[in-house]
Amino acid sequence: MNSQELCTDIRTFCRQHADPAIVEKYARYFKEGYDAYGLPTEVFRTKIKELLAPGTLTMETVIEASYDLIASEKYEEPGFAMQLLKGFSKQFTKDTFNVIEQWFPIGIRNWAHTDGLCSELLSPMLQKEIIRMKDFSTWRKSKFRFQRRAVPVALITSAKQCSDIAPYLKFINPMMTDPERVVHQGLGWFLRECWKVYPEPVEEFLMSWKNDAARLIFQYATEKMTKEYRVKFRREKG
Repeated sequence: MNSQELCTDIRTFCRQHADPAIVEKYARYFKEGYDAYGLPTEVFRTKIKELLAPGTLTMETVIEASYDLIASEKYEEPGFAMQLLKGFSKQFTKDTFNVIEQWFPIGIRNWAHTDGLCSELLSPMLQKEIIRMKDFSTWRKSKFRFQRRAVPVALITSAKQCSDIAPYLKFINPMMTDPERVVHQGLGWFLRECWKVYPEPVEEFLMSWKNDAARLIFQYATEKMTKEYRVKFRREKG
């Protein structure tokens, strides 16, 4: 099966198993809009397993097809690209990271795809040291907001397992004035998870930004703190 045949097969399958009720159920979670087939999760997983059967596809075919699938506005198609590429994780190299980097200008237009991409592909690549934190340096100033969101989200697992949180806090520091809500959410999520492991340095970091960074970052970052404890992270009046 070549890349064109793969894309055609996936789209035919999605149309055959579309469920408008699923589209209606999940649309409310996507402020950016939700254009989907409405493919049931178990049906999606079964199709992924079928396509990843030995001898069916090569990693090269999946990568070639990924550009077409990622560019699609249909919600499930980028999901197929990500999960199929994940199936070849043993073959991942730095070049795989470069492929993923090319997805943002053509697609990756919602939080779910971004976070799935981070948890399924980018975070494992960091843990296996295929890539390093510094490889995300240019992403911090990307013109694509979901690429910027991916930075803190991809770093969560590695940061929680590290011996020194300071380099991670230094790395995200330039992002604390980002104007986009989706980035604020990603940063807050990162800081909340890191606080569970390294409360003191994370609190010091939050204190240094409490008068200048977006409040949504603090809303997420302090979510697991008691109401009384969160008070000290409020912006100072005047």
